[in-house]
Amino acid sequence: MPMYARLVLILSLAVLPGLAQAADPQEISWDTLAPPAVMIENPFENLTDDQMDTLRQILRFEAQAERSDDAEAGTEAQVLREQLAKDGLDVDGLFAARLAIMKQREAAATRVNEDLVGTSVRLPGYVLPLEFKDRKAVEFLLVPTIGACIHTPPPPANQVVHVVYPEGIEVNGLFTPVWITGTMVAQSSVQDVGYVDGQAPVSVSYSMQPVLVEVYGG
Repeated sequence: MPMYARLVLILSLAVLPGLAQAADPQEISWDTLAPPAVMIENPFENLTDDQMDTLRQILRFEAQAERSDDAEAGTEAQVLREQLAKDGLDVDGLFAARLAIMKQREAAATRVNEDLVGTSVRLPGYVLPLEFKDRKAVEFLLVPTIGACIHTPPPPANQVVHVVYPEGIEVNGLFTPVWITGTMVAQSSVQDVGYVDGQAPVSVSYSMQPVLVEVYGG
């Protein structure tokens, strides 16, 4: 064999095992789908239980005053505001911080783990069917727990995967446990989940068209 051909063969044998290894799916858990936690400044951590309860009362009284033009509720709220001011607390600043924290937590619940996007993964979960064909689920949400979105509030968007699988998989009712294998894609969507008495929207941050869906433990 010519020297050049032998060199090509040697290089090929050296590279192929690495390619095969790179193609192997990475087995992941649901915790991996959430990106690293971002520290959120929380000015409420140092407040007493009584101060927190007073803030809740102010919100309730002010909402009541705005909703029904209740002057007495407005007066009650002002008295409580003055009480907290004597403690050195900025009530308006705390309410603004509350809204900011709510927005930050909502954003954190939808963000994806960029290290997973575009990689081949294998993930276990439960099938919440969206569409059937020939008695097989060809489109579904993969969720981390039994009852998610039906018997309990939906998980965060980055804890749900929208799966399209034309080959279909047989499921026994709701929440059949499966493994999905394929490339993870970051794709925000809102999927309608059917209930006995209607539908409800579920926010999703990931999608996948898997190369394989296997019944868990099957």
